[in-house]
Amino acid sequence: MTAATDRRGLWIAVASFVLWGLMPLYWHLLHSVPSLQIVAHRIVWSTLLVTGWLCWKFGRHWLRDILREPRKAAMLALSGVLIAFNWGLYIWAVNAGHVIETSLGYFIGPLVSVMLGVLFLGERLRPVQWISIALAFAGVLWLTLQYGRPPLIALGLAVSFAVYGLVRKLVAVEAVTGLGVENVYLFVPALGLLLWGESHGQGGFLGGWGLGIDVLLIVAGALTALPLIGFAYAVRRVSLTAIGLLQYVAPTLQFLIGVLILREPFDSERAIGFVIIWLGLMLFASEGVLRSRRMATVAGTA
Repeated sequence: MTAATDRRGLWIAVASFVLWGLMPLYWHLLHSVPSLQIVAHRIVWSTLLVTGWLCWKFGRHWLRDILREPRKAAMLALSGVLIAFNWGLYIWAVNAGHVIETSLGYFIGPLVSVMLGVLFLGERLRPVQWISIALAFAGVLWLTLQYGRPPLIALGLAVSFAVYGLVRKLVAVEAVTGLGVENVYLFVPALGLLLWGESHGQGGFLGGWGLGIDVLLIVAGALTALPLIGFAYAVRRVSLTAIGLLQYVAPTLQFLIGVLILREPFDSERAIGFVIIWLGLMLFASEGVLRSRRMATVAGTA
């Protein structure tokens, strides 16, 4: 692998995470459209784009090959439901004024994934990782005590995406192919929802919402697929340490958008909870970087 390939993969990874981080601004442009309709449009247009690309690259047999294996087909059906729930909760939260809490969900998501690895994959945590998870738990507990309720949006996003990642880890399917199969499962319900909404006066595509909104809904399909395709390209060419650090670009941008652009309330009590969680994340990321460097040094010496 050449240095140029590494740099290209790195920049594509950065672009993918930045695009994910800027998505609240995009969904905010669609605040006049019901969240469920946005999710349905996202699924429909993403399905057409991704399956079209897969058919062009692999031919029509790509879907048949997956469906011939019942376990893979069932696992991807489950992962499709999980990612649809994640998308729906995320879009609703953004347009309901909870961008800061969505960023919290994606901050703690990696730590939830680590815990799922311990519970279901028999992975073992190092002491520093346990401390990181304890700090994240303490931060969530602080927010719960301050506001009288747990940060349900953040927890819902973190858990649903972490379980989604676990399911996708257990099924050996390439990222874009898996997304295509998930979208195929979701396509008919999403299209049915859109047709029902249009026939019952709850939709506005091609007329009611205006041309600008219609274009934004169609482009949402590309914005669903392109970052994942870019991530799938980059993860094979960039170290996992770099990917692990870059994954915090998206929630950081979401947080800044919520505070600085959308002006959501962020008082000192909430800031304390976030700082506790950020300390855990910094400890977690730093330990991972140092461990990777030590292993690289040992391998180089050997």
